[in-house]
Amino acid sequence: MVRKMSIPNKIPYDSLFDLWRTWLAQNEWMPLDKWLKNQLRKNTNPYSEFASSKNQNRELSLCMFSAMRYFQLACAMEESYQRQEIFNWVEWDRNWVLSSAKKIPVAGFWFWIALREKNENAAPKALRDAAARKTWFEKLEHYFSVTEQPQDILLWSGLRPQWLSLLEERKDASQWSHEQLTDFIEQQNSAPPLWLRVQKSLPMNEVVKKLQQDSVHVELDAEGHLFAAGGKHLSGAQAHKEGLVEIQDLASQQIALAVDVKPGQKVWDTCAGAGGKSLAIASRMNNKGVIIATDLHGYKLEELKRRSKRAEFHNIRSFEWAGNEPLRLPKEIAQQQGFDWVLVDAPCSSAGTWRRNPDARWRFNPTDTAELIGLQQQILTNAVKAVRANGHLVYATCSWQVSENETQVEWFLKQNTDFTLVSQTMLGAPHQDSDAMFVAVFQKN
Repeated sequence: MVRKMSIPNKIPYDSLFDLWRTWLAQNEWMPLDKWLKNQLRKNTNPYSEFASSKNQNRELSLCMFSAMRYFQLACAMEESYQRQEIFNWVEWDRNWVLSSAKKIPVAGFWFWIALREKNENAAPKALRDAAARKTWFEKLEHYFSVTEQPQDILLWSGLRPQWLSLLEERKDASQWSHEQLTDFIEQQNSAPPLWLRVQKSLPMNEVVKKLQQDSVHVELDAEGHLFAAGGKHLSGAQAHKEGLVEIQDLASQQIALAVDVKPGQKVWDTCAGAGGKSLAIASRMNNKGVIIATDLHGYKLEELKRRSKRAEFHNIRSFEWAGNEPLRLPKEIAQQQGFDWVLVDAPCSSAGTWRRNPDARWRFNPTDTAELIGLQQQILTNAVKAVRANGHLVYATCSWQVSENETQVEWFLKQNTDFTLVSQTMLGAPHQDSDAMFVAVFQKN
């Protein structure tokens, strides 16, 4: 079911080139999806001379996401072409910087992207040296097809050669075969489906019927999981307005299931954000018990309030918590000396979401990871104090890095000898067509 969302055959290159120049002009890249939403909203303004159709905006978005998947590779191919030389790509990668893309002729950059996406028909036609570029591309394509250097294969696959050791560390920790690691790498350049979660006790066939009646095309995978496959956007469907379904990645759904809550229990979702996992947990509580949802950012919790009201979940309470000190327990939680379940869905590098957010891979760096590891440990240190005897703590990230996952589990157990590890596992890719996430469950003795 892996879907390759590549660039279309016909591209509005005048608009795309302007969009690309605007993107490169940023001093610091913001998330591409949010940036595109702002930029393309201007395109649909009927009073703008640059107004374009929704269909064209979709084409522009597909192109920009393709560019982010193979961004570094396009830079490598341009420099290799200009010098007529195949480099030591590991050395080249050490010195490569994002800003080097600004020096590449815009049409030349998109020529490489179109050919790498195996869509020569979409390549810009105005290049005087198009034939020479195509010949050089074929030479590089042959080189990468026969090389036995794993770092070179990463570059061709849209990943930095210097990430090889991190990926091999993940392979060893998860006991993946070489083929599974290859599948994982190849998956990074295909978008996973828009997974949906049914959050009320309505038979799946009735939910599917209601969605199809509103022209939302949905399908079930082999294991019975629901995903959107086209048609109208989910937000306009009555089933969504009634709180019957929510958008939630399959791996994220499985993290919520790791919180094996029973009606009447008390749960703390420490880093709730917009509340996807809080809602998934609440769907199994029958409005009995309580969920305390906290986050550093209050505006995210406002979205949770809207979503819980739509779903008619009345047992979710939310307020801000910065993670820098233990939580002051609400009265009913203090009476039972802590929560039955504490979920720490920790801030992380988000490396496991590169399939949906390919631009994020170019913001990824070891310095940020080190800071995040410290933050994860701080949150765990303060959250663990709220777990009652025989209660559970669930630690999760949307990262595949061992340093943020298994290594943190080892650290936690050394710091908290009154806890035992129940389970730890990677979720999603490469075994499922979804993001890659990690979850560990601990129990307090």
